[in-house]
Amino acid sequence: MEVLVAFIAFFATVFGIYYVHITTRNKERMALIDKGADASLFNTGKEGQNSLLNWNKATLKTGMFFMGIALGIIVGAILSNAGVLYDGANYPAMIFFFGGLSLVLFYIVDRKNK
Repeated sequence: MEVLVAFIAFFATVFGIYYVHITTRNKERMALIDKGADASLFNTGKEGQNSLLNWNKATLKTGMFFMGIALGIIVGAILSNAGVLYDGANYPAMIFFFGGLSLVLFYIVDRKNK
């Protein structure tokens, strides 16, 4: 029963934070429009504009990171079966190693594309 209450509280908190974020953003945008600000201010992430979050890059980074984690799990299982590393250390070590390696590779790919 306590676990159910904890899950409900967690999801209610996440929903509440998201709701406050959306309503605050809407109020800010309406205030800017009322004052006559340019509406192109809200066109973030479009072609030709710099934005803080580029969805193509975020998707590539996330995909590479999860592929690195999966590769780390596979290599950890192989090392565990081969007896190279101890059972307790191989999985976390390989997950962190290949996850970090995938983020470094993303950085290299991203710099070459610029």
